[in-house]
Amino acid sequence: MSTPDPQIRDTSRPVIRQLDDMAINRIAAGEVVERPASAVKELVENAIDAGATRISIDIADGGKTLIRVTDDGYGMSPEDLPLALSRHATSKIDGSDLLNIHTFGFRGEALPSLGAVGRLSITSRAKGYEAATIRVAGGQVEPVRPAARRSGTVVELADLFYATPARLKFMRTDRAESQAISDVVKRLAMAEPSIGFTLRDVSGGGQGRVTFRADPLSGDLFDALHGRLASVLGRDFAENALKIDASRDGIRLYGYAALPTYSRGAAVAQYLFVNTRPVKDKMLQGALRGAYFDFLSRDRHPVAALFLDCDPEMVDVNVHPAKSEVRFRDPGLARGLIVTALRHALAEAGHRASSTVGGATLGAMRPEQPTASGAPRVYQMERPSMGARGASYAGQRPADPASSMGFAELADSYSGQLIDAPGPGSHAGEDTVPGAEHLPLGAARGQVHENYIIAQTLDGMVIVDQHAAHERLVYEKLKRQMAENGVAAQALLIPEIVELSENDCARLLEVADELARFGLGIEPFGGSAVAVRETPAILGEVNAEAMIKDILDELDDQGSSQLVQAKVEAILSRVACHGSIRSGRRMRGEEMNALLREMEATPHSGQCNHGRPTYVELKLADIERLFGRT
Repeated sequence: MSTPDPQIRDTSRPVIRQLDDMAINRIAAGEVVERPASAVKELVENAIDAGATRISIDIADGGKTLIRVTDDGYGMSPEDLPLALSRHATSKIDGSDLLNIHTFGFRGEALPSLGAVGRLSITSRAKGYEAATIRVAGGQVEPVRPAARRSGTVVELADLFYATPARLKFMRTDRAESQAISDVVKRLAMAEPSIGFTLRDVSGGGQGRVTFRADPLSGDLFDALHGRLASVLGRDFAENALKIDASRDGIRLYGYAALPTYSRGAAVAQYLFVNTRPVKDKMLQGALRGAYFDFLSRDRHPVAALFLDCDPEMVDVNVHPAKSEVRFRDPGLARGLIVTALRHALAEAGHRASSTVGGATLGAMRPEQPTASGAPRVYQMERPSMGARGASYAGQRPADPASSMGFAELADSYSGQLIDAPGPGSHAGEDTVPGAEHLPLGAARGQVHENYIIAQTLDGMVIVDQHAAHERLVYEKLKRQMAENGVAAQALLIPEIVELSENDCARLLEVADELARFGLGIEPFGGSAVAVRETPAILGEVNAEAMIKDILDELDDQGSSQLVQAKVEAILSRVACHGSIRSGRRMRGEEMNALLREMEATPHSGQCNHGRPTYVELKLADIERLFGRT
């Protein structure tokens, strides 16, 4: 190998250098620690991996000035502490198999990265060892010193990013950072119901205030998970969530998903976990959205906490330093399981609508305001006995029924009356089905404003939007007919040729069979072009090229396309709307009761085609509370 001549050496050429450890750690910190919430995530995950049963997180100023995580896990020996601050040093894997990972952490980057950009101290005691502490600030490690601690570990991170001041400019307000930390802790709390979590804001010193607390739960998996979700997402979610438990080819899906009528205006309450690891995966989110696409309008989003468990070798978690993204060996299997399981659960829910609908209705009702003098009104709230009621009715009866107008005649002028079909022995207002009050939607008692059916149940009342309810029933019937008979395809007189890139062409042809089920027939036309030979007849005239490109966009975004199905079902929805009972039509008693019975027997009848509720249920106890009867 010849030695280069110094006289002709090019000094302007960039020279390759080996970066020192401090620079390497700061670069790694930019990938692992994006904001205070990222630091909390790494430290809490370490505590979970250490077998902790209770974890306490203290933060100050949104985590910018202090993050303290205390656990009762296994702890570390004095000899382990310096090694824990070395890059790529971990007790969780041995490096021989990067696919068989059973822990949250495994990269060995978090602690050295945090120590490179902040002031980090670790105090720990393992069983059989004395407690010890170690400090590192801006990458400068101090010697290990004795400490006082019974068991477990305390990791304290102060002045995050003080060593890289430029990063501080990208921090958001204390409130926003605190909210992000709370979201991280809640996700991890959902993943581990058997562990207790406490999040405390100690800004300004002192004991601070607890902003989130979840006590450890035991017992059956679903009972513990249901209790944890109730404490994290609220009782309303727990009351309106459907249990999900399904398996296919080595993947198990379990958790809870809310009814369509319990939805949100943004996708902020969708929690997805893979092997209990919280993830934000576009493919999984697309599957969740696809499962609900026939029940929610575009501006509403489902609420769910879903867990996918599988062999670690079926999924790669070593995709990103933050470990928030995963890659499945067979993504179609995972997606199909989510869509199928959720749709099955929604179908089994039948006519059920969320309990919050009734709560919102009661909230819209206002009791009479106090008198001008400020003194509360005095009511006689005692319920009269049957005998007293009979005497009261007798006292109100007209003296001469033949010459005076009684209550039956007054009812003739009331638009909300219940009219039964005339027949032997039939009387207005009687149930057409004996014992109908014991059924979920009760017995029809009347119709108001020619659009709302009032039904009486065993312990309350139901108000049904007759048009929205019948629209959903007709829509479900049309969908069943389409599933049984298929979608009629209209052959194009001249096939439309669409030029695509090679990748787009291959991806489109992979789903050709699925598109054909909905009447869209495509086939290769040489090179990277496809020929559209058939379109769904129900759609009428179609811009085939625009539809193909929209399908490809959906495939890129979600991994699958339901565009054609959505367009076909949108037409069916409009047909159902025009073919359903119109608002303003008076209904006879047997018609109302028949509608209620059909709603009870039809899946998804609790919401209309746009995700709005078709009925509201009010409990008698709530109604009585409005009138001060409690």
